[in-house]
Amino acid sequence: MAPSVRTTFHLRSRNKTLALGKRTAVMGVINTTPDSFYNGGKYVLADAAVTHGLTLLEQGADILDIGGQSTRPGSKPVGDEEELRRVLPVLRAIRKQSDVWISVDTYRSEVARQCLHEGADMINDVSSFREDPAMPALISENNVPVVCMHFLQSIHPMPLNPEYVDLVPDILAFFGQTLQIAEAAHIRKEQVILDPGIGFGKTLGHNLDIIRHLSVLRKLECPILAGPSRKSFIGKITGLSAENRLEGTAAAAGVCVEQGAHILRVHDVQFFRRYCDVLDAILNS
Repeated sequence: MAPSVRTTFHLRSRNKTLALGKRTAVMGVINTTPDSFYNGGKYVLADAAVTHGLTLLEQGADILDIGGQSTRPGSKPVGDEEELRRVLPVLRAIRKQSDVWISVDTYRSEVARQCLHEGADMINDVSSFREDPAMPALISENNVPVVCMHFLQSIHPMPLNPEYVDLVPDILAFFGQTLQIAEAAHIRKEQVILDPGIGFGKTLGHNLDIIRHLSVLRKLECPILAGPSRKSFIGKITGLSAENRLEGTAAAAGVCVEQGAHILRVHDVQFFRRYCDVLDAILNS
């Protein structure tokens, strides 16, 4: 499994540019939901979430990803109003104190619209435009980057026994359709970040195959995001709870970067900023 040379991309939003390629970008997770699989409820109060976000920034986060809708298996979706109630105060407070790149994890165009108006720089749409057909036009109108994640059948509920005809080709076909939707909305291809959806409608074997073959996504000529952080597949291998999966996450993340991931979405920002600084130096040498 030879290391994959990463293509260079430049994400652009408003007056900002984020270079991707030589240096792995670290996206720090801020969950404002009461039922997330890791740290669920810990940052449900806005003040706690803001403090956590500013701490992640100090630890080296390139992007903060704020989410108000849990997508863990078995979770129930909430409405736009509740999602905005959770996310907007955190977004506003962090934006007042920092010009850091802020992503909002939502698949709803109205939530995305209000968050972009309040200063968000990009949207993380785990449904890849499938849940809300108004999302592509909104992304295009605001000329911001968007993360598009692969999933099988549905987000809510997530399939319990996922089956694929052929996993990697199926993911490539899914993203081919996603890019067609983006092109029809006049979204620039380099602004579409592909997330293979590690842990979303995947078995242990599926997740391992995705990580080992992540480099095949390079043929789609888009930035790549990987999010293995503390996921249940690591627990199935190690027998450990989410609180004890840092080492397993590091193993998975390292292979993802070697295979061409430009962005790592993680809970442990300080660890992975230091980790990636060394890994990038090795891969770039």
